[in-house]
Amino acid sequence: MPGIAYNYYKLASDEQLKTFPRVRKYETTLCSAIVNIGAEMNTREMTSIDSRKMAIRSKVTKPISDIIHNQKKKWVIFEYPTDALAQDAEMSLEEFEDFVYSATIRDWEKESKKMDKLKGIIDKGSTVRIIGKDTDLTFSIKGRLGVKCDGKYNMPDGEVFTSIVEDSTNGYIAYSFPAIKMGKEVDGIKLWFRDGKVIKAKASKNEKLLHDMLETDPGAKRLGEFGIGTNYNIKKFVKQILFDEKIGGTIHLALGMSFKEALGKNDSAIHWDMIKDLRDGGKLYVDGKLIQENGKFTFKM
Repeated sequence: MPGIAYNYYKLASDEQLKTFPRVRKYETTLCSAIVNIGAEMNTREMTSIDSRKMAIRSKVTKPISDIIHNQKKKWVIFEYPTDALAQDAEMSLEEFEDFVYSATIRDWEKESKKMDKLKGIIDKGSTVRIIGKDTDLTFSIKGRLGVKCDGKYNMPDGEVFTSIVEDSTNGYIAYSFPAIKMGKEVDGIKLWFRDGKVIKAKASKNEKLLHDMLETDPGAKRLGEFGIGTNYNIKKFVKQILFDEKIGGTIHLALGMSFKEALGKNDSAIHWDMIKDLRDGGKLYVDGKLIQENGKFTFKM
């Protein structure tokens, strides 16, 4: 319901923020499946909220997400087209509805088979290098597994992701789009890594939020996920990560928690995806072999 989250974060004391939601844990533990349908009426509701409060609450509620992932609960997330989402996407509601349907109504069995080769490359891969504008980043995925996102959980879907060897990331990256956290846009993000850890971070907008999130816990400064977007029906950034991380020709890297199904070991209360567009001069290498250039795979998907 509009206003509930805003008023909670605006009025809650630190003691209240740190109080564990026992009822929510009980519900999550007992349920057999979770259906999450977003229908935002105001995507900027949390803009004026102190990001420190969000960081505190993320740490407290982390055991809830652990239950979902560690117990392998069935779940699905979908964003219902609303005027607020259409406005963020700079579309009419009708245009945004068509965009959503185009992204979701796919032959997911066929898409799954198309992902097999990419998953095979990831499963056998060791070193990844990403090159693009203001970007030259390397890391290891040795011993980790590729996971196909082929229409069983998120909707829309369309990516192959894996986890990153926790101390292996070196180099720098400039992200192409704003990273959005609780309705706040952090734009112009640039991160520098040494031995897996963020050693320098800048942003042209809401830099304080970026630094607050990086200080959430020790795992927040390390990368938990490397994902490759494969949904080429999604071409436009619409400020909704559920869609944006799937854009064909992009990659995304998440700060924080890694996923056990990809054999990840990084633990954190945050999992914050940030997107790099490779469609204009970007290159993606695995073990020195170019697998994608200008957003297009060098092999047949």
